[in-house]
Order: sequence, then C-alpha cells, then structure tokens
Amino acid sequence: MQGRVARVALTFAITAGALIFSGCGTTGGRISQHPEMYQSLSPRDQALVSQGQIRPGMTMDAVWLAWGTPDQKIPDNMDGRPTETWVYLRYETPPSYGGPYYYGPFDWSYIPPKFVHPSRGVTFANGRVVFFRYLTPP
Repeated sequence: MQGRVARVALTFAITAGALIFSGCGTTGGRISQHPEMYQSLSPRDQALVSQGQIRPGMTMDAVWLAWGTPDQKIPDNMDGRPTETWVYLRYETPPSYGGPYYYGPFDWSYIPPKFVHPSRGVTFANGRVVFFRYLTPP
C-alpha cells in the first residue's frame, strides 16, 4: 500500500513539475498564463497570435505571445531611431549512420553534436514590428 501511494505521489509530482516548467513553452500556454495581454490585442492580432503568426505593425507583447522568448535580443539604430531585433535559434542533431559514435574531424564521441542556426527573426522600431523573416536551415 505504501509503495502504491509513493508511486502515485511521484507521478503527480512529475506531472505537476512538467506542467509548471512548460506552461509558457507554447503559444496556448503563454496565452493562458497572460490572458490580459491577449485580450488587449485587436481581434485580427488575436487570430494571428493563436496560430503562432505575426505581421508588420504588431506589438512586442503580441510577438512574445506568438513566438515566445527570443534566444537573442540585439539593440541597434536604423536611420537614427532605436531598434531591437529578436533572434530565435533552432538546435538540430544530425542523424547517426552506423553505430552509437559520432565522428568529427578531430575526435569521436558518444554525445551527438548539436548545430545551432537562426530559424526566424523580427525587428522592432518604436515597439512595433517593422520586419520579420523565417530562415531556412543551412
């Protein structure tokens, strides 16, 4: 009986922890965590954000709801006005052919290499989207 209770408690704790740590990991999670931010958007922007899409003229809050926290924030100046570019990165592991080892030019390893490349970016001026782009993987 005690073992069964411990298993149920452990399962509950793991599930609760996963929900807490992944609550803002998806568009739906961010919207449910910040409904006031979502309600302040126009109906057009609400529809786009719900689909994980953005458009020129959107606010930083709307982009954050749609795409999440950027991996990099780059402040800059464009034509004398301050801008900020958000960059989202993608991490990929190449497939392994023929065994558990990953061979590189200098060594081999059990740990697969990860290749990092930008997947999308958005530039803001005056808190609004002026440019965004989806990037294809190399």
